[in-house]
Amino acid sequence: MKNIIVPIDFSNTSAYALEVAASIAKEKSATLYVLHMLELNRAMLTSTEGFHPEQTVFLIKLAEKHLNEFLDKPYLKDVKVVPIIKHYKVFAEIANVAKEKDADLIVMGSEGADGLKEMFVGSNTEKVVRNSDIPVLVIKSRISDFSPREIVFACDLKNENIHAFQRAKAIADAFSAELKLVYVNTPGDDFLSTAEIQEKIRSFSELVGFDLLIAIYNDYNVERGVLNFGIETGADMIGVPTHGRKGLSHFFMGSIGEDIANHASKPVVTFKI
Repeated sequence: MKNIIVPIDFSNTSAYALEVAASIAKEKSATLYVLHMLELNRAMLTSTEGFHPEQTVFLIKLAEKHLNEFLDKPYLKDVKVVPIIKHYKVFAEIANVAKEKDADLIVMGSEGADGLKEMFVGSNTEKVVRNSDIPVLVIKSRISDFSPREIVFACDLKNENIHAFQRAKAIADAFSAELKLVYVNTPGDDFLSTAEIQEKIRSFSELVGFDLLIAIYNDYNVERGVLNFGIETGADMIGVPTHGRKGLSHFFMGSIGEDIANHASKPVVTFKI
C-alpha cells in the first residue's frame, strides 16, 4: 500500500478520515494525496458574463490557504502529504485522481444520509463508492489509532464476488487482520437450506483455490445481517462488495454495499465488483 487518496471538505468527518489515513500511511510508508474539490462548475470557469477569472483565482487561493491550515495537524508529522485542489465538484474526479496516482485505497469520512435525501441524492460517500474501482474505506468517527484486527467480509458466494473477496483478503493481509467471511441467509425467495449453502461454499472455495470457513448468519435482510454479525463478533471493520450501480438501476435496485457503508457505525471498506 503505497498511495492513499483522502477527499476532504473541511468537516469533522473528513478530519477523522485524514487521521485514519495518516495512521495507515505511517505504518505503510505511503504517500497521502489530500484532495479538495471546490464548489465551482464548468460554467463558472468558462463563462464570460458575471464571473471574472480573478474571482476564480481568489477562490482557489482561499481554498489553498484553508487546506494548508487544515493539514496543520500533529499526526501528519513524518507523513508525505501531497495536497490537490480540483476546480469543480464531480465525484468521478476522485476516481480519476486515484487512477492517475496509482492509488491503493481511498479513505473518506461520512455522516451518512437518511430518508428522502438518501433516496434521491445520497451521501457524498455513496457517490465515491459508486464510482471507485479501488477499495474505499469509510470512516464515521474519530479513531486515533487505526489498527483493525478482525474484518468481516460479506459474501453471497456468487462467482462475480471472487475479485472482491481477493481484494478484501489483500486488505486484511495488509493490516495483518483476520478476515471473517459471512453469508447472510434471508427469508422468502432468497432462503437457502443449510445443504444448499454448504454446496455454494464448496463451489466458491474451489473457484478461489482453497477451502474457506464461512459463517452462516440468519436475518431479515442482508444489510441487517451483516451489521448485526459485525456487532456480535466484535469486528473492527466491515468489508462489502458493491455493484456501483448508477442512474435508474441504482434508484430501483439499490446497492447493499452502499447502504451498509452509509448506515454502519464501524469503519466499512467497499470493493467494486
